[in-house]
Amino acid sequence: MTLQPFLIALYGFAALCALLALAHAAAARRRWRTRRRFAAGHRGLWSLVFLLLAGIGALAGTALLGWHRLTAEEPVAEVSTRLATPGRYSVVVSTPDGARHEAELAGDEWQLDARVIKWDSRAVLLGAPPLYRLDRISGRYRDVARETAAPRSVVALSPAPALDLWRLKREFPDWLPWVDADYGSAAYLPLVDGGRFVVTLAAGGGLVARPADAASEALLRRSGW
Repeated sequence: MTLQPFLIALYGFAALCALLALAHAAAARRRWRTRRRFAAGHRGLWSLVFLLLAGIGALAGTALLGWHRLTAEEPVAEVSTRLATPGRYSVVVSTPDGARHEAELAGDEWQLDARVIKWDSRAVLLGAPPLYRLDRISGRYRDVARETAAPRSVVALSPAPALDLWRLKREFPDWLPWVDADYGSAAYLPLVDGGRFVVTLAAGGGLVARPADAASEALLRRSGW
């Protein structure tokens, strides 16, 4: 589920606070010109308060860009695979928000990675749901020796944000005490010609990949999965 309504509210709050800061700054300037120093200082203080609130709202909205709400186990991606050349597959990742990512992967299996953020009990009581962001899709090899020596292939599914909640928690853990856990989750299945798979993410667990139809399930059985 998208965070867009919440992001709109945050940016709207930031814009309103910025307008109030400008209004108080203008009022402070008028009072300063009329030598009403105390009134000017009072207005200037309110201008700084609203400017600070505007900055907090804008930073919070920017830190949440690219994340999605997770309220229950729900589909987060559909993965389609098709043989391109021997040992390489064309892979399409489609997400519920309509995004579509294409990649060419080498290996025996595809692997989808996501980043998850869970909140502590105080934030949960206020209604904060877990958040997730699809990170990358890559090719992997069943044999560990090939995994270390054969060519790797990986494609990012989300652009690196300028301000990222995950990175902030990693670098400044004391600044975000309401974030209880931030972790990665992955799911993988064989690369097969003509396969379709659904990937879900549970609110209390990790990614799970399943065949999307009976034909894909049969392809997995034939691959020895």
